Amino acid sequence: MKIYTRNGDKGETQLIGKKVSKTDLRVEAYGTTDELNSFIGLAVANLNNSIYEDLRKDLMKIQHELFDLGGDLANVKEKKEWATKEEYVTYLEKRIDTYWEEAPPLQSFILPGGEQGGAYLHVCRTIARRAERQVLHINDTNELPPFAIKYLNRLSDFFFAAARAVNARSKKEDVQYKKGSNHLSQDN
Repeated sequence: MKIYTRNGDKGETQLIGKKVSKTDLRVEAYGTTDELNSFIGLAVANLNNSIYEDLRKDLMKIQHELFDLGGDLANVKEKKEWATKEEYVTYLEKRIDTYWEEAPPLQSFILPGGEQGGAYLHVCRTIARRAERQVLHINDTNELPPFAIKYLNRLSDFFFAAARAVNARSKKEDVQYKKGSNHLSQDN
């Protein structure tokens, strides 16, 4: 079987239930969840130390859940059975609390970065926020899984907490945001 089908050569793609333009909001949203999934893969690849085994397992679980969400976003059939479940949100909340406790209390805004795996998780956070905004646009006029928006919202919080935990475990301090030009003259 060949990987190319030529079906998309005219700028259209097949959702579950109908053909649409590749610029359709649903295609944008599930494309963004796919992008997020790829960056999670980069984070996992850069968290190969045994001190991150719990986080690696969480991230791989999230990768599977994002495939569920992508399928839900691509489903425009009249009758649907959603794959994105409430327990995905509940699990994320528990893990957020766990990772949040590992990092020192926040005193100010922090800059994305730190350990390489932590930096990738900060990128994941921003992509999850974009996916959430895209799903909100779809939700204005279409039926979506009841927990899709909540899941993406918690997911970005998860990535923030996990990035801080990675930096704490690797003894890298978060870089505190400093307003204006003062950042050039002070030690970071």
